[in-house]
Amino acid sequence: MHPMLNIAVRAARSAGNVIARGFENRSDLMTEKKGENDFVTKIDKEAEQEIISKIQQSYPDHSFEGEEGGVIKGDEDFKWIIDPLDGTTNFIKGIPHFAVSIALLHKNRLDQAVVFDPIRGELFTASRGAGAQLNGFRIRTGTARDLRSTVLATAFPFKAKESAPQYMQSFNKIFSECGDVRRCGSAALDLAYVAAGRYDGYWERGIKAWDVAAGELLVRESGGLATDFKGGNDPLYAGEIVAGNPRVVQSLVKHLKN
Repeated sequence: MHPMLNIAVRAARSAGNVIARGFENRSDLMTEKKGENDFVTKIDKEAEQEIISKIQQSYPDHSFEGEEGGVIKGDEDFKWIIDPLDGTTNFIKGIPHFAVSIALLHKNRLDQAVVFDPIRGELFTASRGAGAQLNGFRIRTGTARDLRSTVLATAFPFKAKESAPQYMQSFNKIFSECGDVRRCGSAALDLAYVAAGRYDGYWERGIKAWDVAAGELLVRESGGLATDFKGGNDPLYAGEIVAGNPRVVQSLVKHLKN
């Protein structure tokens, strides 16, 4: 395992312990509202601090971009992009589907990735050029040749419901061609599941870099593609993402680019 990936795994597991303990006792979450249908708990903040602390023990000069803590300036050649608890609403409601997401950008290229599900104990990892793994075993994207019989994942625009009519137009076109669609509430896990072949594809608009950074590398290293809605190959800061094997991505983009 790459040394920096090893540190990221340790940080993810440590944050996962914080989250698992918090999930067992949700009566004192101290939930705050960040925006419309957007929440944060003290567990999000504690988990992010745990991640940053663990990484800084080995790499004190690196920079950080976290959902809860904002930007920590440092060596811009090494930037850690962190979502300490992707799926906070699920966490608050007691739905056991959320994850820790940690990615490393090296000179603006995704280099290392970890998505850790602390409830199921599933650890998804990837290093650029070295493939993607689930609990140490190699994973690959699905082999669907088109959308027929595929199981896809998405997310509704719950933070910007005024865009729902446009979203539903694309959704209806995609749904009419595919087998089924899931909406489970964690972009990090959606992308990890695409990488593992559990979902055949995924699309979402209104996302941030920390939602998808680790998952994007997982998909790429498992043989898939990640693009924006127009097929551009650098979706990290585009606010939208399409992921899957090349044929599935091509089919999804056809319905999303207009």
